[in-house]
Amino acid sequence: MNGVTTTGAGPGAVPQQGQVQRGSRLFIRTGFAVLAGVAAFFVTNVLNENDGDLWQWTMSIVLGCATLIVQLLVDFGERLEAVQESQKRRMRDMKDSLSSHHTEMRAAVDESFAKINAATELYSKVDGSVLRSDEVTRLVLGYTKVGEQGADIVKAFAEEELGRLALLMESLGNGTADCPGENHEWLIDLTKCVKRTLYATSTSVDRDFWSSEPARRYLAAQETAIKSRRVEIRRVFLVDEESEVTGSLRQLCERHRKFGIDARIAVRALLEPTAQMNSLNDFIVFDGELCYETEPDIRVMPAKTTLKMTHEHVEERINRFNVLWEATEPDSRPDPEPAVSPTPEPRVHAPGGGAARS
Repeated sequence: MNGVTTTGAGPGAVPQQGQVQRGSRLFIRTGFAVLAGVAAFFVTNVLNENDGDLWQWTMSIVLGCATLIVQLLVDFGERLEAVQESQKRRMRDMKDSLSSHHTEMRAAVDESFAKINAATELYSKVDGSVLRSDEVTRLVLGYTKVGEQGADIVKAFAEEELGRLALLMESLGNGTADCPGENHEWLIDLTKCVKRTLYATSTSVDRDFWSSEPARRYLAAQETAIKSRRVEIRRVFLVDEESEVTGSLRQLCERHRKFGIDARIAVRALLEPTAQMNSLNDFIVFDGELCYETEPDIRVMPAKTTLKMTHEHVEERINRFNVLWEATEPDSRPDPEPAVSPTPEPRVHAPGGGAARS
């Protein structure tokens, strides 16, 4: 620095290096000016011995001042050049900074517009979908509210549930979805959504289920579907041998009939060869469009729940149910009542129309 800087305060302050250098340069310039004046005095004295001393002193002073002025001008020029160079560097730095800032701002604006376009496109798809867009908006608003006000554990839980929901939506879009264990909530929600038919099999894997709390809600949802939406519900309880048709199983079957469900018991050993299928997972076909299945583990407990919507799979399950239903019709009821009319039993219809048969 060229400015005057000192350490401490008051008259006893020690001059800094900048002040010392400045004083040294001024002393040197003054010395050169004095030498130039003295030299001019001697030169004029030698050249003009007859003239008076006034002219000699005048020339010496003028030449000394001119020398000092020239030094000051040279120093001023150097300083001006340094200032100009500093300004140029500053302008270059400012230009680079503005260019970088412009690039960053442009990238930020482009990113923001891309997000806006993505959000606009997303909501356009939601509005154009047959699904309810207000529920999607409600989900987004609820999630943002949790993000703003919820505790850390609540935020983590919300993210986990949102990820699970997103995975379910993606899986449903691909035609199949699954989860570990038996998903009772899927079962009850699907029963609340069914509009026409619900056809189900029940093996020994889910016998304990019918005495549980989810079973009570499941049967209540089926009763509501039958009474309010006139949904046709059929259920076949499957056993391997006739000895497995116990009094408790007959009571369970009768209990289902009281809810309005057309329930039957099928003994594989007594069925026609065409109806004696291999071991079969429990499955439920909703409206002939979606199949809910449970897969047992080695302990014959529900290990996995799968939702399948592919046309081929659903049609194959409907074919199996139709064969089993028609084969068990004559002798599957515990206390059969005489038929009122010989009207044939209606079959489950596969997606796309027509009776599905194997």
